[in-house]
Amino acid sequence: MKTHTQVVVIGGGVVGCSVLYHLTKGGWKDVVLVERDELTSGSSWHAAGGFHTLNGDPNVAQLQSYTVDLYKELEEISGQSCSLHLTGGVMLADTPERMDFLRLAQAKGRYLGMDLELISVAEAKTMFPMLDEKHFIGALWDPIEGHLDPSGTTHAYAKAARVNGATVYRHTKVEELVQTPEGTWDVITNKGTIRAEHVVNAGGLWARECGRMVGLELPVLAMEHMYLLTDEMPEVVAHNEATGKELIGVLDFGGEIYTRQEGKGMLLGTYEQNCRPWSPHETPWDFGHELLAPDLDRIAPELEVGFEHFPALQNAGIKQIINGPFTFAPDGNPLVGPVRGLQNYWVACGVMAGFSQGGGVGLTLANWMIDGDPGYDIWGMDVARYGDWATLAYTNAKVQENYRRRFRIRFPNEELPAGRPHQTTPLYDRMLAQGAVMGDSWGLETPLWFAPEGAEAKDVISFHRSNDFDPISAECRAVRESVGITEIANFAKYEITGPGAEDYLSNLMTNTMPKIGRIVLTPMLNENGKIIGDFTIARASEETFFMFGSSQAEIYHMRWFEKHLPQDGSVALHAINLGWVGLSIAGPNARKVLEKVTGSDVSGDAFRFMDFREMDVANAPCKVNRISYTGDLGYEIWMTPEYERQVYEALMEAGAEFGIQNFGMRALLALRLEKNFGTWFREFRPIYGPYEADLGRFVKLGKNRFIGREAAQKEFDEGPKRMRVSFMVDAGDADVMGDEPIWHDNKVIGWITSGGYAHYVETSLAQGYIPTELARDVGEGAFEIEILGERRKATINPEPLFDPKAERMRM
Repeated sequence: MKTHTQVVVIGGGVVGCSVLYHLTKGGWKDVVLVERDELTSGSSWHAAGGFHTLNGDPNVAQLQSYTVDLYKELEEISGQSCSLHLTGGVMLADTPERMDFLRLAQAKGRYLGMDLELISVAEAKTMFPMLDEKHFIGALWDPIEGHLDPSGTTHAYAKAARVNGATVYRHTKVEELVQTPEGTWDVITNKGTIRAEHVVNAGGLWARECGRMVGLELPVLAMEHMYLLTDEMPEVVAHNEATGKELIGVLDFGGEIYTRQEGKGMLLGTYEQNCRPWSPHETPWDFGHELLAPDLDRIAPELEVGFEHFPALQNAGIKQIINGPFTFAPDGNPLVGPVRGLQNYWVACGVMAGFSQGGGVGLTLANWMIDGDPGYDIWGMDVARYGDWATLAYTNAKVQENYRRRFRIRFPNEELPAGRPHQTTPLYDRMLAQGAVMGDSWGLETPLWFAPEGAEAKDVISFHRSNDFDPISAECRAVRESVGITEIANFAKYEITGPGAEDYLSNLMTNTMPKIGRIVLTPMLNENGKIIGDFTIARASEETFFMFGSSQAEIYHMRWFEKHLPQDGSVALHAINLGWVGLSIAGPNARKVLEKVTGSDVSGDAFRFMDFREMDVANAPCKVNRISYTGDLGYEIWMTPEYERQVYEALMEAGAEFGIQNFGMRALLALRLEKNFGTWFREFRPIYGPYEADLGRFVKLGKNRFIGREAAQKEFDEGPKRMRVSFMVDAGDADVMGDEPIWHDNKVIGWITSGGYAHYVETSLAQGYIPTELARDVGEGAFEIEILGERRKATINPEPLFDPKAERMRM
């Protein structure tokens, strides 16, 4: 066995073998995979083997499409058949809401180049004669669906990797991982020790245990999953003989089941409501090519619906019941990437859809390891999207919730309850008492909107405007016409100190650093000149800066910040997290409210727009930014948690004469649309450059060198190929949600990133990216945006509809 290698990949399932293959494809040949048993011994061997390209995240859908296209290449290189069956498949809708969901899915597929077609139930029945038409109202046809041989495909990855120079050791169990003082890894196995520069945890069912070897608790849980195989069915044989084709795959939302042909019978699986975690605390190391005891009673309710929807299945004999464990992350997406604080320790786990996503996971992780960047926007799969708050108990609750909802619709205004409340601020009970409908923001309970007195504080979930519409409108009017107050504890907060702090931040950020007592807004770029962050930075002293950003990206950003810290100790970096909480007051009377609760001079001349001050507010020591995401006169007031209640109560009392009103996150996001403000994860992502995103005014190319400067200079010199623009939309009773296609001259030319109804200007607005040459077409109705299957007229608004000269912010 080798004693030294560049990379050790732990785990011989489809994901580990894909990572191994893609590392060799990228040019790293000195790579090793170690597997405790035989290849596929965890979940891969008993998987149903289905694959598809559709995904709720278009970026993940791209990678699923890559995975499907990869299989022919693997067969050619390895000589190993994957037994591909490209049958195509349909999703069946049994309610108007599910039909809306299919319209959304088709629309998302348009700008990805996916050939998806909405078809009638009668058309679906010609492809799958066993369905009973009376239970359905429509379907979505996807030609790029099918199934394969899980074992053969996994071996094809492994053989192709071997052809390219990789080494695979079977029956080699990792027992310990030790990082050396030089940063390399000693991978201690039952057959000896391998020293590696990099370790990849693709441990599958044992990924959690491999994480614990380095002090890491990964948010993954294995669930029992059942599917059954029928005996030969005459209906299957008759269809095959009549058409010369295999039956297509079917996903039935109403029955929460999936089915496809297997041999001359059928495979039928479900994500049952009465689900069961498997080994929720520790995975036994001696578990191998084994199945779990079948339990048909547990899936009986779903099977009953399936038999009703597909009557021929009632008469089919059951040949075999497969019950095996698969791992899930809390949101059902994989965990991929480098782990913060662990040099050259990478993860590729929680990939429950391994034969749809395994290729994309292997490709992006290999790119990341070799080139320093995944090459795609994989935020939805990045392990950094979870923090330490994703505990074992929280993970177990959310994974079970996600499993039960596998074939259920997630509405844009739907907040899922499992594991909540998890983190709360001192105002949590106060917010609830005032009618707050709470949302989960990176594990923290955050007010979304406030129900009027006497109304139920609960979302009516819908793709259309819902019961929050009028209350949010009232909240927006309160801000624009007088003053509103909202909790902003869900921002990420950082403290950067030391003699090297200014140079450090200047190297990371595109903007110049502020003077003492001032604030700047700045993007942060990667080496390729793409946006990986968007921050507010305040300077408190010569060597002290405070920075504010997106809480969801805190670990993602800390990983980058720590990677670039100087080694001389001249900079100290601290993520404050919930060590500070915050309140924002905004509106034309905001100053009048603040001056009643502080002894400091907050006049327009003394406390200017983009100023930072440390001052007492309601007798509490606070840090205050004169800035507001509402685009109005406003202040962000930060304090330690013990002071939040007294500051809140004082502000509410001081604002009573002005009719101060609570407003929630949804009103805040609506108000920012009126100012054409973008937001992280939607408008600002690692696939966009700063000039594309209309952030060029915050990029100082003439200052000292900063990461991504050369690429930003090139984008500036050549001009961006696409532009972020804002649209006014003739939207009807449904606004954009994000990822809708943008049409121009009967062609899809771009996509929507976010939007909604802007209540104060009483217009539906949307932001998105289109080719630069089209951004000058400001004619009325020059564009169309596809919303729930309808192409609605849209017009570019080149300047903000509210306060286009930004006078309110500076008043």
